[in-house]
Amino acid sequence: MAPEGAERPRTASRLAEASSLYLREAANQPIDWHPWGSEPFELARRSARPILLDIGASWCHWCHVMDEGTYADAEVAEILRQHFVTVKVDRDEHPEVDRRFQRQVGALSGEGGWPLTAFLTPDGDVFYGGTYFPPTDGHGRPGFRRLLKEIARLWSEEPDQVRHQATAVREAIARLGRAPPGSSPKLASFAEAVSRELLGGFDPAYGGFGTAPKFPHPTAVALLLGTEPGRGTTPARDAARETLLRMADGGMYDQLGGGFHRYSVDEGWHIPHFEKMGIDNAELLVAYVDGFRAFGTPRFEEIVRGTIGWADAVLGDPQGGWGASQDADNAPGDDGSYFTWSRGELREALDAQESRLVSRVFGVGTDGRMPHDPERNVLFRLLPVAEAAEGLALDAAPEQVFRRASEKLRLARERRPAPRVDRAVYGSITGRFLAAYAGAAGVFGEADWLSTACRAADRWLAQGYRGDRGVAHLLGPAGGTGLGLLDDQVSFARGLIELAVAAGRASYLAPARELLELVDREFRGEDGLLRDVAPKLYDGAPVGGSTDASYPLEDSPHLSPNSAAALAWLRLASVTGDERWTEKARGLLATIASRVGGAGLFAAGAALAAGLVETPTMTVVIEGSGPEADRLLLAARRAWHPRSVVWGGPERPPFELPSAAGIGAPAGPGVRALVCFASHCAPPVADPPALTRLIEESRPAAP
Repeated sequence: MAPEGAERPRTASRLAEASSLYLREAANQPIDWHPWGSEPFELARRSARPILLDIGASWCHWCHVMDEGTYADAEVAEILRQHFVTVKVDRDEHPEVDRRFQRQVGALSGEGGWPLTAFLTPDGDVFYGGTYFPPTDGHGRPGFRRLLKEIARLWSEEPDQVRHQATAVREAIARLGRAPPGSSPKLASFAEAVSRELLGGFDPAYGGFGTAPKFPHPTAVALLLGTEPGRGTTPARDAARETLLRMADGGMYDQLGGGFHRYSVDEGWHIPHFEKMGIDNAELLVAYVDGFRAFGTPRFEEIVRGTIGWADAVLGDPQGGWGASQDADNAPGDDGSYFTWSRGELREALDAQESRLVSRVFGVGTDGRMPHDPERNVLFRLLPVAEAAEGLALDAAPEQVFRRASEKLRLARERRPAPRVDRAVYGSITGRFLAAYAGAAGVFGEADWLSTACRAADRWLAQGYRGDRGVAHLLGPAGGTGLGLLDDQVSFARGLIELAVAAGRASYLAPARELLELVDREFRGEDGLLRDVAPKLYDGAPVGGSTDASYPLEDSPHLSPNSAAALAWLRLASVTGDERWTEKARGLLATIASRVGGAGLFAAGAALAAGLVETPTMTVVIEGSGPEADRLLLAARRAWHPRSVVWGGPERPPFELPSAAGIGAPAGPGVRALVCFASHCAPPVADPPALTRLIEESRPAAP
């Protein structure tokens, strides 16, 4: 008999109308799932039952495996019905919940990731947890049926042990949160130390950092590019370029459809985990735009165009903005079949010459073979097209044949059942895409990309933003929900600043400034660090420790919100000339540096900001209009400089140029570029190549 207060599953699942795709996908499971909120915690208290918390996402392969196997198991469902209150959470919709329980489960078991499986007291304290569990013993893990029975017994018969375990987890989290002793290092020394650590972990054989599995770390690439900002070859710049090239040619980049998968399961970037995340692709876009500016590599432009093409076609929201992710799988039990190819499928889609060329270029039958099914291949760039074409009888130039064959494969793939797309529009992801599209539009002169970003920003500012409350986390039919999360505020502010510069529209700076003032005012916590949740602004359920102080300092591998705030303050200082923001960034970074010393790769964002604090801003203003002005503007935006602001268009720049002899008033309606470094300016320039040389040959000097 079920304990008092137990409820049988409802005929109509609570999840059927959820805003989260991940929750809606679980609506037909035989589990009485509750969405996150106060209701399940109150029920757990009334019925004296523990809570089973499942945290996952629609893009997560092993979440699907657990949903389709473990949570579809009738015996598992019955045990849960009798002895537990069950709660399901979308980690993208509730990152604040995910962060807290990842830390607790990690402190208890050393495990983390998704699905996250946690057992809680009715007060929200973890006393047991892990990740994936099969229904019966297997995969080297205990079966969920057996585990649930033992936890139910423990809860009933040994409550003191449960309380002891929960207390131990709380104490471990408290110890992790204590500030380490010692003083803050100098910011320049901190940035240099992290750069050395990155180079020490660089993989010279395949690019990237460390061994398998390999994640893209775009902020680490940005740090290496800025470590030696002058021209020429250095170990740091070589490592950055090699990493970008290797990722671009690997199977982690979708060679047919554009966009990056989440990470590579092998060290050579050949076989990916197939989900495609909006947040990853936005940050990688910025890295490849910077790579193009630094090296002028045509392949990097191809990657930018391919990734934006994928983001527009797959994630783009007609009202403005981008969805969150594309799933790895297209059916139960699937593992990347949409993205992989057998030799037979290639021969069916292509003629003989195309098939031979494509097989050579894409390394079919070599390192891209799927471990569970070697007949299926991930396509990656093994050989250049010209080299692969040697000895083949082709009816056209090799590049033409290759492009024709690639298009045939892309169209053939589109006829397959495609993985689902999570179309939820989040503030943090939108902000990252705003920055990425704005930067790419400026460097490649694509007005459509800029228009796409402006439409997304305008929609959010109208529907998901309030000056006194900030940016919402989720934008839905009823407007914005999920207020008070740090990542949304700083990511969106950074996006607005980049959009203001790229579009020459200073009006976008006002909400950006409001957001960053809100961050400075409402998110401050211990030692001046920024909390991930502002309790006064938060509109979620304050249960399960969701508003407890927590400070995201390390990149994971995405840029941490504290480092993002420092970068946003620095960028606002550069664009407006208001040095108060530089001092705020300096103070925040000093505390971050004292906490994350030795974190290496995961401190790259903080080190990047620390290096920029010591780098004077270069400002470029293009005076005049017409084709000549456009050429100067493009040259200035393409030239590599780690901390530059390039302003063009009819509006006055939001900063004042230093008063310096040599600029003078324009002699007439002519076009010219005014280039200033810190407190001095160079003579005006009217020739694009001369402007490029001036920017790239000017090494920033520490003030």
